[in-house]
Amino acid sequence: MKHRKNASASEKIQAGLQDAIEHHRGKRVLTVRDVHLAQPSPMRSKDIVALRSRLKVSQAAFARLLNVSPRTVQAWESSVRKPSDAALKLLHVAKRHPEVLLEDVDVAA
Repeated sequence: MKHRKNASASEKIQAGLQDAIEHHRGKRVLTVRDVHLAQPSPMRSKDIVALRSRLKVSQAAFARLLNVSPRTVQAWESSVRKPSDAALKLLHVAKRHPEVLLEDVDVAA
């Protein structure tokens, strides 16, 4: 749906809702012009340690879950390096929905 630049707030909201409904029904593909996302907020080393502790996994296991090297996790946790934007997004998803990170985990006996 085309959005007018000088449309009222209620018209913009209505158009946005219509776009969302069409997208949900599979009738609309969102493009980069349609999607506006804020940068993921930074995570401090203690936040990453807390997340890993909450998942009850070692640094090596956490690295494997995130598909990064254990050295990368060590560097994040010791503040030597900061996670990239892509890693931050994944860390925030893991923080909000840890089950996503753990859903295909097969624990060896």
